[in-house]
Amino acid sequence: MIKVSVIVPFFNVENYIEKCLKSLVSQTLADIEIILVNDGSEDKSEEIAKKFVETYPDKITYLKKENGGLSDARNYAIPKARGEYIAFLDSDDYVEINMYEEMYNKAKKENLDYVECDFLWEYPDKVLESKGKIYDNKKEMFIHTRVVAWNKLIKREIIQQNKIEFPKGFRYEDVEFFYKLLPNIQNYGIVEKPFIHYVQRENSISNVQNARTKEIIDVLGHVIDYYKTNNLFAEYKEEIEYTYARYILCSSMLRMVMIENKKERKEMIHLAWESLNTQFPNWKENLYLKEKGLKNLYMKTVNKFTLKMYTSLARMKFIRKKLQEKFV
Repeated sequence: MIKVSVIVPFFNVENYIEKCLKSLVSQTLADIEIILVNDGSEDKSEEIAKKFVETYPDKITYLKKENGGLSDARNYAIPKARGEYIAFLDSDDYVEINMYEEMYNKAKKENLDYVECDFLWEYPDKVLESKGKIYDNKKEMFIHTRVVAWNKLIKREIIQQNKIEFPKGFRYEDVEFFYKLLPNIQNYGIVEKPFIHYVQRENSISNVQNARTKEIIDVLGHVIDYYKTNNLFAEYKEEIEYTYARYILCSSMLRMVMIENKKERKEMIHLAWESLNTQFPNWKENLYLKEKGLKNLYMKTVNKFTLKMYTSLARMKFIRKKLQEKFV
């Protein structure tokens, strides 16, 4: 029986994929299935991947398709997975060799639908650890979890039976996938060990900001539609509202100030602010905003006047940082 299926899409990652695959074929968990999805790669990634397929034919399933993006590649592989649990891994990252054994054992011992682990932000000059927490309930999980797909082990039947997919053609695919997944899981846990090396590349999609940064608004809209369609919105309204505001005013706003085109930058910031106040006109009354913390304090002070000041300061800070990196 295959215990874990690890889905690994790849596209033009010839400098990274070998390290990724070495970490997977070396896993201490014997009953593992590695599903490689060649998403129309044009460099030597395919050549490297096929060497691993030839060496480990019983462990690796190789799929090839036209380029459609990360979401499309993951969705293409999900129906083909045979493992009791599914995991996702980006092809420029790599993992500790005992990762899936420890996570699977945790899942089986405690009869869990979902297990996550800690990870390491791996920069060229430093490494930072991201530590998770044990959630008391799903609403707390909604607010505090790390919304990435690749540090999780998820029971396959939950994904397949509920037809949960990644949004094709949109950035921030993990956001939509996770929040659609959450209501469908019952038992969850965490292995508090940093198993994943999350490699930071300057030219990766997540580090390149342009007009597509606004797609977070579309993705959050998809989440709202999903909860309304499935009669879940009333139950999770406070969590959805707070999460929407946090994305728009915090992480997404920081990305938007990095957009080089001034006109696009101003339009994106205005659009984000308008979307928040249209979807949730009374968001400042959200119960989670009453909790103490610098992030909440900042969010509570944002209005259409202070927003301009905050984004200007953030833009200046971003430019100063880029100049320091250039001339140091």
